[in-house]
Amino acid sequence: MIQCKRAYLPAADEDGQRVLVDRLWPRNCRKEDLPLDGWLPQLAPTTALRREFKGGLLDFATFRQRYRQELAAHPEHWWPLLERAAGGTLTLVYAARDERENNARVLAEWLEEELERRADPSSPTCYAGKPLE
Repeated sequence: MIQCKRAYLPAADEDGQRVLVDRLWPRNCRKEDLPLDGWLPQLAPTTALRREFKGGLLDFATFRQRYRQELAAHPEHWWPLLERAAGGTLTLVYAARDERENNARVLAEWLEEELERRADPSSPTCYAGKPLE
């Protein structure tokens, strides 16, 4: 199971593995106060894409499409999260105020699709040169 949670909400036992998926550390949040199992800033949208979306130059649909293109171009960034998600609950931690339209939601959707593809015996056996085991 993959879920998303704001960095400013308290951690819970049901969060499972908690991974921060923002390029920048959350504001006003001390590192020792944010329980995490990892921080993968390279998984976040590029700085240019994040700024365009945050600045209102892109709507969420366009942001989502462009971020998914970035994810497709770098499977080495998200591939390790598939194993974590397959092994139990994975919580993608993010700092955005909007709980519905943010990079963690897009990433969660992407990872869920990849997990489904891995489980589907009729799907291809490799993705971007990596076996789907």
